[in-house]
Amino acid sequence: MGILERIASMPERLVIGVASSGSASAVRVALLRLKGTGLSLSWTLLAHDSLEYSFKVRDLILRCSEPGGGDATLICRLNVLLGELFARAATHIAGRAGLGIGQIHLIGVRGQTLQNLPAPVTLTGVAVRSTLQVGEPAVVAERTGVTTVGGFGARDLAAGGQGSPLVSYVDYLMFRHRARGRLVISLESLTSLTAIPASAGPDDIIGFDIGPGSMMVDDLIAELTGGSETRDTDGRYARRGTVLRGLLARLLEHPFLQQPPPRSCGREEFGRHFLKEILRENPGASREDLLATLTRFTAEAVAGACRRYVMPHNVYEEAVVSGTLVLNRYLMEQVREAIPELTLTESGEYGLPVSSKEAVCYAILANESALGTPNGFPTVTGAGRPAVLGSITPGFSGPAAPRQ
Repeated sequence: MGILERIASMPERLVIGVASSGSASAVRVALLRLKGTGLSLSWTLLAHDSLEYSFKVRDLILRCSEPGGGDATLICRLNVLLGELFARAATHIAGRAGLGIGQIHLIGVRGQTLQNLPAPVTLTGVAVRSTLQVGEPAVVAERTGVTTVGGFGARDLAAGGQGSPLVSYVDYLMFRHRARGRLVISLESLTSLTAIPASAGPDDIIGFDIGPGSMMVDDLIAELTGGSETRDTDGRYARRGTVLRGLLARLLEHPFLQQPPPRSCGREEFGRHFLKEILRENPGASREDLLATLTRFTAEAVAGACRRYVMPHNVYEEAVVSGTLVLNRYLMEQVREAIPELTLTESGEYGLPVSSKEAVCYAILANESALGTPNGFPTVTGAGRPAVLGSITPGFSGPAAPRQ
């Protein structure tokens, strides 16, 4: 019996999800016990954690993410470095649950996105749509001995999709309801949403990247503190500032926010270059005022996306919010103020800790890939068909190979 056949035959599977944060601040990791697949899937979260990157690793990621910032040699080495760190994160979370890594059946990896370029360009007569995520799954599989699934977005792009957001599949499995329409909003370094009408089938789901999240705030904090801080914890700096209304109005005119779904974004739209442009155009603005404005920008972008693209088409009684930005109470105050007609419920009330959402999602996506269950939604990404996303690197029996 082959590895995938053996995994598929198990009544339950222990699966680890590893997700590198878009802000390049940490790797999130979660261990789940999973039974079934698709609509029959049931899940139990056994352990989760967030492991901070060192300043050197974060700087390396950001250098490689910016146009002209990283050459092929640097990117090649970063790919393997993150693979090593992901393998350590997986081993760590197994240990936290009192297990050895050899007891784990699958690992799902969402690597660090350096570039996401879903718009087709023609090279030598061939239309090319591309994404580049680093954190080599082969290294994870070799270090842990566990079958590892990665490259989820690349498969969606190959099928004609945007490559993101892929978590809408998991949102649907977790939060669909026969009588209650729900929005599931992810508040991370970038923001996204999934709209699930009452009694929805897969073809009824709408999902897309909203756009700005904590990315610009994190980058500004890091720049102003020389890297000693990488986030505005609980919005304490932004809370001291005043929203610059003129700047906010210009930010809300960003072309990405006017683009109808399906759509996806990354650092190409809201990375360091965008922040530098803001700083150049507002040289006299205080740190606190800029942070207040960027925080409000995220809240207004979320509200605008909900009102423009989903709320006119169905009734939604609740918005389930997750992501590390939910821990920023100032940001959440701004979201509630920007869209008071929505009732916001933290995902923790449904047993899903807000900071573990992405890692949990990629564990579930890996489970579906290994079982051959289509785990992409064409209505969300624009793909031509519901593909089985991800590339699978088989594990092995016996002790993992030693680190070099």
